[in-house]
Amino acid sequence: MTADASRPRAAQATDAREARRPGPAGRAGPLGLLGLAGLIALGVVFLGLPVVALVGRAALGGSLAAALGSRAVLAALGLSLLTTAISLGLTALFGLPLAWTLARRPFRGAALVETVVDLPIVLPPSVAGLALLLALGRSGVLGPLLDSAGLAIPFTTAAVVLAQTFVAAPFFVRSARTGIAAVERDAEDAARADGASEFRVFRHITLPLAAPALAAGLVMSWARSLGEFGATIMFAGNFGGRTQTLPLLVYAEFEGGSLDASIAAGAILVLAAFGVLLAVRVLHWGRALDERVAG
Repeated sequence: MTADASRPRAAQATDAREARRPGPAGRAGPLGLLGLAGLIALGVVFLGLPVVALVGRAALGGSLAAALGSRAVLAALGLSLLTTAISLGLTALFGLPLAWTLARRPFRGAALVETVVDLPIVLPPSVAGLALLLALGRSGVLGPLLDSAGLAIPFTTAAVVLAQTFVAAPFFVRSARTGIAAVERDAEDAARADGASEFRVFRHITLPLAAPALAAGLVMSWARSLGEFGATIMFAGNFGGRTQTLPLLVYAEFEGGSLDASIAAGAILVLAAFGVLLAVRVLHWGRALDERVAG
């Protein structure tokens, strides 16, 4: 019999309580708690005050209501919704097979592929737009090939879609890869043992179980597309009705001296982004989103 086992249970319980009790270094005094609360409040105010000021100015000043009747704002909003929808479709089309391959089919060079996929996240948007221009512009790498096919991509609506897809797709690929990798292989193996094809395994097992991560990735990708500015203005320009999305309208109105219109368009973007993030949390996709960031 060990010494611990021979001791009375009451003594062992006392020792356990003492072990859990914080020592002098673990106790935060009133000044420490006050300082911590101050830092937290300062961080929240710093992050939230500019947003509240923008939305409050737009709502209370009447510019938000006026903007909803402005032809320029409605055109930019419609173009933004159209291009982000197409961008989201393209992202899912090529992003899902890529994410599945990275999660389920390890291969030599996978780390390099993942690095390339993640690169647009950390690239300055203006650099991303310049890179797209050098790849797909008339004098770019693929320019002669596109010209021979009669295609001119820069400074068109298609350029807006490609710019949005370039900067936003990594958010979906990373989230989808994390969600698919988290699916238990036993469930997939059991379906294969019952004679299911790889497509049926993916459709009926992998896809439903990874759905929260896929949904979080799609939502974040759409939000990133909606707020894209730098790559768009470099690769697509800022032409009303053709390439001028809401973020570009904010810049154009501000440069043109129409501060109220710029504030109203900015407030629309803020409300859209807030709604997206709130939906991610309320619909319990937040855990998948956190795993995506950690992955």
